[in-house]
Amino acid sequence: MSCSNLTMWMSSKPSLSDTSSLSFCSSLNPFQLPTHTSSSSNTPRSSSVTPIHCGLRELRSRIDSVKNTQKITEAMKLVAAAKVRRAQEAVVNGRPFSETLVEVLYNINEQLQTEDIDAPLTKIRPVKKVALVVCTGDRGLCGGFNNNIIKKAEARIAELKGLGLDYTVISVGKKGNSYFVRRPYIPVDRFLEGTTLPTAKEAQAIADDVFSLFVSEEVDKVELLYTKFVSLVKSDPVIHTLLPLSPKGEICDINGNCVDAAEDEFFRLTTREGKLTVERDVVRTQTADFSAILQFEQDPVQILDALLPLYLNSQILKALQESLASELAARMSAMSNATDNAVELKKNLSIVYNRQRQAKITGEILEIVAGADALV
Repeated sequence: MSCSNLTMWMSSKPSLSDTSSLSFCSSLNPFQLPTHTSSSSNTPRSSSVTPIHCGLRELRSRIDSVKNTQKITEAMKLVAAAKVRRAQEAVVNGRPFSETLVEVLYNINEQLQTEDIDAPLTKIRPVKKVALVVCTGDRGLCGGFNNNIIKKAEARIAELKGLGLDYTVISVGKKGNSYFVRRPYIPVDRFLEGTTLPTAKEAQAIADDVFSLFVSEEVDKVELLYTKFVSLVKSDPVIHTLLPLSPKGEICDINGNCVDAAEDEFFRLTTREGKLTVERDVVRTQTADFSAILQFEQDPVQILDALLPLYLNSQILKALQESLASELAARMSAMSNATDNAVELKKNLSIVYNRQRQAKITGEILEIVAGADALV
């Protein structure tokens, strides 16, 4: 079994009671691991262990393979931990700008409530077709990160079909692209590949495509599907209505509820007893209050026309940054689980190896003693 296959097998971190997960592939059937049966679930662990019928050479080779895999997963964990720190900083540092921009749009819209203006991005019309912007990752080995957001997209597509609405997909990320390419029955307007670090230029390319689709009335609603970064161990796939903008200039979910940045989890990577550890601090993003008597020097319509495209770009960039942070956190967690499984597997194989080696030595001693007694 190659190291890559073993990494994927261990990333799910199965328990010892899972028989199917703790069995090797057909080429390594002799290496049968300890298993539990349903009838012996309440029996002690030692009574349910079945012996591994293989030679010492195969066991040594297997232990060396697990050691190498452990080094690989440990290195991938450290790399993901270093990257997720920078990604989280980008998410947290970008939220005050996005929230302040929301406050500006809210106050401008408050002053324009009594005026008749033509803002294309705020125009609400009967929905006949919906565009779904699906943000996925570019790589695997990150647990269920990509699978969860794709399932969210499939569920939304099924819901739109049930409502009798047309839809189109804007796929962002290699994993999402490969998924939709293999399913030609799902209409895709555009395929976009992500980068290692989302930039405003990348977000602008998506915003331009979304803007042209909405303004030309090819679609009547644009929804953004991405994974919201909550903490190192939690990320939630969410659906936000991107266009048309709500009267308050906020990003809302499909039910019209505003979704603002809640508490952020800051963490510092340190070492304890020679191993990587994480220290967490929970803080809340603070934004300045906006004055209720603020007066605009320019025409509010001109300011609104300038801020709406900027706001659209900032929200897409925020979604890409949060999706990247969630992907890296999921990869760090998956590689941590894989490393723990490698340690446990190496321990079990070492126990079996030592027992067989001791039994072989004991057998040879008995043979020598028996031969000596026969000569007497």
